[in-house]
Amino acid sequence: MGMTDPIADMLTRIRNANRMHFKTVDILSSKMNANIAEVLKKAGFITGYELKKDKYDRENLRIELVYPDSRNFVLTDIQRVSKPGRRVYVHSQDIPKVLNGYGIAILSTSRGIMTDQEARDSKVGGEILCKVW
Repeated sequence: MGMTDPIADMLTRIRNANRMHFKTVDILSSKMNANIAEVLKKAGFITGYELKKDKYDRENLRIELVYPDSRNFVLTDIQRVSKPGRRVYVHSQDIPKVLNGYGIAILSTSRGIMTDQEARDSKVGGEILCKVW
């Protein structure tokens, strides 16, 4: 049986690995997941990511998480906003700020996956995938 929401699965795996202080986490690879990982890398929430093959010859995305020291997290929380049962679309003027600008929202736009600030600067709206802070 297929996965209903692969983006939510990715976010949950990252959230759980972050809370357990894992250095890396493996996620099933897709173009959407790779694009979200690229946005998280540019924003500084993850160190990097790479494609790896598992023992069943499937491609996985290995994400390296960031920890400044043993007690603190760079990634405090990550929440899915738009879900398969309830999509959330916004115009460029209505893009919300996450925690007054301390966090980011990741949007899927006609110009690709980008942060809320990039979407505001480009004056393009889209679907709010998740919020990260």
